[in-house]
Amino acid sequence: MHIAPFNNENRAIVAEDDAHVPYVYFNIVKLRAGEHFDYRLKGYETCVVPATGTVTVACAGESFAGIGNRGKDVWDGDPEGVYVPTDTGCRITAQTDTEVFIAGAKFAETLKPFAVRTPELDLVQYGSDDTKTHRKIKHILGAAHHDRVGRLLVSELFTVGAGGWSGFPSHKHDTDRRDDAGELIETRHDECYNFRFKPDYGSGLQMLQRVDNEPGDAYHIVDGSTVLIDKGYHPCCALPGYEMYYFTILGGQSQRSLKQFFQPTHAEQLHTIPGIMDMVAKFK
Repeated sequence: MHIAPFNNENRAIVAEDDAHVPYVYFNIVKLRAGEHFDYRLKGYETCVVPATGTVTVACAGESFAGIGNRGKDVWDGDPEGVYVPTDTGCRITAQTDTEVFIAGAKFAETLKPFAVRTPELDLVQYGSDDTKTHRKIKHILGAAHHDRVGRLLVSELFTVGAGGWSGFPSHKHDTDRRDDAGELIETRHDECYNFRFKPDYGSGLQMLQRVDNEPGDAYHIVDGSTVLIDKGYHPCCALPGYEMYYFTILGGQSQRSLKQFFQPTHAEQLHTIPGIMDMVAKFK
């Protein structure tokens, strides 16, 4: 499902128990310096990530100041974030004018809050210019924080260079299932993307192929597009000449670690894309 950019007025773009992706939550909050925003989600753990600007995040009796160091856009520096536990009141106070992403995943247990600073990011770069798959991933809540988070995975993904494909070879993660030997071969993880382009009049394509070798859907994505991935194989691409970014939220049905199932038709291309298995290993 594609949600075109709109002024959400600080209200959730993907609310709790969404009909398409019930395991994830997404909001964009825009504040002027000195303004604040309060929220509490009973059934979802969340992560506060400034897209631009700097904020203070207060929750569970703790205050995390100076979160975020980016200026004009998401390319202007590295991300930072604060993990906010389930059913915990949170106040975001803008130290500068800011745009803030709030990412969430359904999780019943209440853990402890913590901040993720730039040096703590999990960084992965893989692919190649030759295969048109060169990209960089900045995991905010990735493998390094596996023991401190319930079901939520939060990352930022960048195409490297102008144009190219992301999420290829095509994969899906819409079913918890094991093979005949009992080995886990896929997990159910709902997913939400929010896209940005550089320059901001750039655009791209999000594919969603629900059955291998049968026609699927394709969405024209622009700066600010939100895409919900409920099921199926889902590569995306940026038009030649443009850089693409997308904020990524994953929420697992039964576990946090993501097990991707690669589309059989294209699975042999796993061997043609440098570093892709390093990328797979970081989604834990």
